[in-house]
Amino acid sequence: MQSLELGTLISNLIAQGSLIQGTFSQVRRTDPSGCSKVTVKPLELKGTLHYQFSSYCGTKVLHDNVLPEEAASQINALLADTFRQGLLQAEDADYQVLISKKGKAGILKKPPTKKQAAELTHNRKKNYLLEEGTPVPFLVELGIMNAEGKVKAQKYDKFRQINRFIELIADVVPHLAKDRTLNIVDFGCGKSYLTFALYYYLKELQGLDIRVIGLDLKEDVIRHCSGLADKFGYDQLQFLVGDIAQYNDLERVDMVVTLHACDTATDAALEKAVRWQADVILSVPCCQHELFKQVRNDVLAPLLQHGILKERFSALATDAIRAKLLDIVGYRTQLLEFIDMEHTPKNLLIRAVKGKQPTAAELDEMVNSYVGFRSFLKAEPYLERALRDELRPLLEAAAERS
Repeated sequence: MQSLELGTLISNLIAQGSLIQGTFSQVRRTDPSGCSKVTVKPLELKGTLHYQFSSYCGTKVLHDNVLPEEAASQINALLADTFRQGLLQAEDADYQVLISKKGKAGILKKPPTKKQAAELTHNRKKNYLLEEGTPVPFLVELGIMNAEGKVKAQKYDKFRQINRFIELIADVVPHLAKDRTLNIVDFGCGKSYLTFALYYYLKELQGLDIRVIGLDLKEDVIRHCSGLADKFGYDQLQFLVGDIAQYNDLERVDMVVTLHACDTATDAALEKAVRWQADVILSVPCCQHELFKQVRNDVLAPLLQHGILKERFSALATDAIRAKLLDIVGYRTQLLEFIDMEHTPKNLLIRAVKGKQPTAAELDEMVNSYVGFRSFLKAEPYLERALRDELRPLLEAAAERS
């Protein structure tokens, strides 16, 4: 049983609005959800205070926004049923909570480590890696900033998207080599807002030795981007006209980026990345049609009989398949929110980092999970076919051990 003191503390922190962040860890017993940690932060949605619960479950992060009265109840439940340890960071103090094997709560009060309350709203000004008020040449040229560095009102969503992309890049910098020139390829670069952002952040701000190639089929777009790269003096940024599947100019590529490559063009880029043994893959899929034509399942008939639901399900299933196949060939793969859903529904990003080859037991689990899912949908994914030579030994070895 939890002590009344802990319940009172949680209720007071929520009622007073003084909780800045809560972190809960050290699983007490097997959690059916497989979550190893939960964090809680306040935020403002449509003018009302909510608390966002972020549950870290394997490679996934699940978010749930709840009202204050429900937040207190959920925090109490986390410490009563799931976690042994909690850290409640408030304006006046930090409260370290330890739950004994018998369920008794011990609370240690410490000086506060967060001096200012967290920002509550997604819409208030936040600290970006590319700061507003500091002119960035390519952002000025592309019409996102004015000459003084002020972001134009109609371009603020694009500014946020660029900064979100750079945050995702910053997270994977530790996985990139530092002792040689890094080759980075952006397939389907288009107008190259994000290609320029990637180059500027890694080359100008981080000082990495990089060579970036942007590839697209549109000659006029490539010509325009090449002119901008020359204008900015970005001598290690090159734009080429070409097709993803037929690009073979490099023997080794360290990072592959593919943003909104349509349908199986995303798979073609992922195949290239795997064969190059790229250390980092960043992919925002678009317009997944392949599985829509393939998926058949009587159990799912109530869902699949509706075109719009089948389309959304097929897109999600496609990305789940891509992620699992990348895991099988030795990547640690995450599916992340790229930008807010309110700005675009195409907001899912696949981020994969090259890791150590999974153990036989881990591989068996991944393969069996993948094969069961693919068979359930009666799907024949492009990426599996494209990587058949690499996947066949792994799939056969897992089948033999089963």
